[in-house]
Amino acid sequence: MSEYRRAHIPGGAYFFTVKTFERKPVLTHEHYRIALREAITEVRGRLPFDSLAWVLLPDHIHTIWKLPEGDVDYSLRWSLIKQHVTRKCAERTQEVLVSQSRQKRREGTIWQRRFWEHLIRDDRDFRRHIDYIHYNPVKHGYVSKVVD
Repeated sequence: MSEYRRAHIPGGAYFFTVKTFERKPVLTHEHYRIALREAITEVRGRLPFDSLAWVLLPDHIHTIWKLPEGDVDYSLRWSLIKQHVTRKCAERTQEVLVSQSRQKRREGTIWQRRFWEHLIRDDRDFRRHIDYIHYNPVKHGYVSKVVD
């Protein structure tokens, strides 16, 4: 099993990419959007974080979070968000053959197992990732201009 080295800087700002399982384009469907919004609200109530930027596309999310001083546990936050959405949307998820590995970990078929994280190093890095979030819908052909 791979060992992932993640940055853990208390109170840090992090850029995340979270994808759906097999890049299924479900996240912009109303039921999934509502479940995701509920999950974020619920998790933020228990484990605060500031969302500095966010883009929701059909098969992935990009966001920048700022964690409270002394807190590094973004993995728990993502786990709880994913669990909430999976529970709320289970009846809408198509049955697919799930590998033994996913069964063993009790993983559903909405989310990719892991997520990508990047510690924001400075203001320049922050602006670069904000620009990336703004441009991402253009890159994927959902809009023709960033202002859209």
